[in-house]
Amino acid sequence: MTPSIEPLSSPVPPPLTDLSTGLEETCVAGPRDMATTLAFALARARQEDRRGVGLAVTRAWLKEHGRPYGPGRRSLCGGRDLILMIGRTQAEALWAMEQALRSGGLALVLGAVDGADLTQTRRLEFAARDGGSAGVLLRTRTGDLSAARRRWRVASVASEGDADDVRAPGPLRLSAELTRSRGERPGLWMLEVDDETHRLRLADRLAGHGHGPVGRSHAA
Repeated sequence: MTPSIEPLSSPVPPPLTDLSTGLEETCVAGPRDMATTLAFALARARQEDRRGVGLAVTRAWLKEHGRPYGPGRRSLCGGRDLILMIGRTQAEALWAMEQALRSGGLALVLGAVDGADLTQTRRLEFAARDGGSAGVLLRTRTGDLSAARRRWRVASVASEGDADDVRAPGPLRLSAELTRSRGERPGLWMLEVDDETHRLRLADRLAGHGHGPVGRSHAA
């Protein structure tokens, strides 16, 4: 059965509401989707929480993906400052992420750490609760055991173009697939960045309720 189509002004579904505390993880759908996944993760911060945002990465990750673009990053962070924490190894990046979460000084802490195991993700979850912060792991692979409350698979989607200029690109658009959750059904949502609020919203004409076969687009 085809999911019902929600208007553009509909609120985002419960799994996509702002993340206040605890740990989630996002997995990139392909090698070219890391920038989109980072944008999705940055948008998970609570809008009313004015604390900064942290990003823990390794030197190897920076060589592969580069540094976040300043103006674009700042808009998705809601004007918050971003603290870039660079470790030589994944163990150092993981330690920096845990300490940043436990400090309570940041609203959201991202960690580009593929090798975090179940015990380490539990430590991150506890650290996030202790600090009243939210944490999101950026992974390039799926299937690892994790204590994260939600696991997302994010992919880039072609934009619809600019309504006022057919030659200009439209807002950043992505698909967010909830593949695992403690209390919600898996689903798939098409999202795009609102040019005025710089927040993610349900994409017009592609915004179903998300419930359906995992891995299949509602447009189909």
